[in-house]
Amino acid sequence: MKLQNLLKGKPLRLAVLDYGLFEVHAGPRQIGICGYVIQTDAQETVLIDTGFPAKYAADSAAATAEDGLGSFGRVLSLSTENLPEPQLARLGLAKSDVTLMIQSHTHIDHIGDMGGFPGVPILISAAERALPRPLYWSGGQNMDWPEAEYLLVSQDLPLGPGFDLFHCPGHAPGQLAFGLQLPQTGPVLLTSDAISRPAEIAEGFAGSWDVALAVHHGARLMQWAEDHKAMVLYGHCPAQWLTLPKAPHWFG
Repeated sequence: MKLQNLLKGKPLRLAVLDYGLFEVHAGPRQIGICGYVIQTDAQETVLIDTGFPAKYAADSAAATAEDGLGSFGRVLSLSTENLPEPQLARLGLAKSDVTLMIQSHTHIDHIGDMGGFPGVPILISAAERALPRPLYWSGGQNMDWPEAEYLLVSQDLPLGPGFDLFHCPGHAPGQLAFGLQLPQTGPVLLTSDAISRPAEIAEGFAGSWDVALAVHHGARLMQWAEDHKAMVLYGHCPAQWLTLPKAPHWFG
């Protein structure tokens, strides 16, 4: 399948999904776990990321112990309402409305329901799909690749008119970010974890899978935002998360 201009329509609106609240021990800092829905004027519905696995909504302590996640942080707030299906319902959507799923990368807080959309193609970096398993987390790895049609990317490309994909390895081997042109809001940059928060730039992206690549791609994303005078939505910015409008709100 040709990935350049995969989408037929222009972005019409964007919603931020609330997949829960997590405390990273380093700092410590409290971060929101987000996903995105983009709808186009050609009736296409794109879902970016699916949050933590559902077991964290059922029993976060048991799930944390099973995965060995406690050395990194802890779930502060994550209920069944923070799973993809009820988050989509806030927008009047069902899982069956999703026409394309995009995985920004494959860490545990982004891929929890990756296998929960049968028949929906998954766009993902070729570098991460080539791994034996998703990155998930270093302890208690227990997730295999779900059966799906995978659309593999290894470079920047326009997914459609007004919808750019940026291939930004650094935080993870196949990190993706996105640039949108919305009718009223104008340009929007979704950094995902390529830039988790503004302070990460000053900190030199310490702890990244590849620090040098993270610095390089972080700089070019911010240059894109400056050139386009874009609104920037960061992957895990504590301050931004507190006031960021979430579903059922739409940015139009």
